Amino acid sequence: MGSTLRVGMVGYAFMGTAHSQAWRTVNRVFDLPLRAEMTAVCGTDRAGVAAAAHRLGWAGHCTDWRELVARDDIDVIDICTPGDSHAEIAIAALEAGKHVLCEKPLANTLAEAEAMVEAAARAHPGGVRAMCGFNYRRVPAIALMRDLAAAGRLGTVRHVRAAYLQDWITDPGYPLVWRLRRDRAGSGALGDLGAHVVDLAQHVTGQRITGVSAVTETFVKERPLTWGSTRRGRVTVDDAALVVGRLDGGALASFEASRFATGRKNSLRIEINGDRGSLSFDLERLNELAYYDADRPAAEQGFTTILVTEPHHPYLSAWWPPGHALGYEHTFTHQLRDLIDAIGTGADPQPSFAEALTVQLVLDAAERSVANGAGWTQVQPPLPSLL
Repeated sequence: MGSTLRVGMVGYAFMGTAHSQAWRTVNRVFDLPLRAEMTAVCGTDRAGVAAAAHRLGWAGHCTDWRELVARDDIDVIDICTPGDSHAEIAIAALEAGKHVLCEKPLANTLAEAEAMVEAAARAHPGGVRAMCGFNYRRVPAIALMRDLAAAGRLGTVRHVRAAYLQDWITDPGYPLVWRLRRDRAGSGALGDLGAHVVDLAQHVTGQRITGVSAVTETFVKERPLTWGSTRRGRVTVDDAALVVGRLDGGALASFEASRFATGRKNSLRIEINGDRGSLSFDLERLNELAYYDADRPAAEQGFTTILVTEPHHPYLSAWWPPGHALGYEHTFTHQLRDLIDAIGTGADPQPSFAEALTVQLVLDAAERSVANGAGWTQVQPPLPSLL
């Protein structure tokens, strides 16, 4: 591979654009063992992918992902497609000796996710690495949140509450896009948004969710096939999900995911309460972390806002002077920073496919709970062979 990491990306829409921004930026910001080279992007529309390659900075383009996988001049496959193609592309790439970065959730079904983990395990002895793209882990305030929790600043964790709220489909005239079809997306708000909050809850606390009770609702059952069309199709995913759960350390958890929270554009919140303190984060104020220290004298207690822009905070030494805020796009640059560093040093990037599987197992348990009338459902532990 030499000193370069030659990248082939599949998909060029929203996530592909975000990933492209990160690939263009990462080596200009961070000192890394490998330099990323944007070799080719793939999409099914010939004219569309050609225009995207020019606009986003890719040297070449194609219309069949199998061509990317077969090329000798590509080292890593970046998967930014809907969930129905994640498993097929990732497994083929791993078997061809390519590193893989795959967007979340890992797959549409538990069986597909397990097959991806098995493929990653087979490829690992040959130096091939696989990583799932949970970008919110790379918000500096979230990374600091995890560091403080791991240092014992919260004591014993009692509660985790998290919500990811959007409102982009409140209009019943919004068309039946792929995210509203189970065959393409796997699930709705539960998988698309809920995957993030489940991952953050487990990542920040270092604990696993062991059981859940869940309800979901689809508020608009049918939608036009395109804007203004009189032809309609059935929505086959959930619009909103509510989940309560228990972590293996004894804490209680609650999760909410909705695309019908009117006025909430991209609101992700997570709060953790322990017997010695609490931490709270709101994506709408993503450079801030709220911390309550119960060990301080009573007269001094209260939530403190930490402005996470100091050079000693996670990822910040590479960016701007203190007080100069970062944004959403930086999370993807940080994600690639960690991936490239891991590949270049022979380390294992996080989250691995095996770790992403633990999120998939929670989503699967939630769907089984919904089917069982919100009954309490144990989260299936991953097979030891998949860890």
